[in-house]
Amino acid sequence: MDKGIYCLVFENPACAIGIGALGPVPFPAGWHIYVGSALGSGGLARLFRHIDLSRSKDRAPKWHVDHLSTDSRFALRYTVHAVTEERFECRLARALGEPGIPGFGCSDCSCPSHLLSREADPKKEILSTFRGLGLVPVTTTIMSPYYSKGNL
Repeated sequence: MDKGIYCLVFENPACAIGIGALGPVPFPAGWHIYVGSALGSGGLARLFRHIDLSRSKDRAPKWHVDHLSTDSRFALRYTVHAVTEERFECRLARALGEPGIPGFGCSDCSCPSHLLSREADPKKEILSTFRGLGLVPVTTTIMSPYYSKGNL
């Protein structure tokens, strides 16, 4: 399996969720971009695990982002990934910049956050940022049965 980097892009209403040791975290309405790395032995299979969890919502959360994936208010709209063996996760999170959810998804680095928020769909921004880092982005659209636009 190829290794790489990815973004999970969620749409959600304003809400608060308990996120492990972070405790209750308020999320503004809009879009959230989670920046992750798939450089381990499973490679980009990690991305497919996130997609599956967002669809099935059938397992207890293990990672910070799993709390979003298992919450019915967060709809995984699409993913963006690129094949690479270089460590781009922190560079991508910094390049996308603020605003972010402090401490989210970055317990193993010095970044302020690996979960960024936007008011509008950030797809063009994400694709441009990937390309700016010399990466070739691939987008996958997700159709979630747990979400309807009227619930926002």
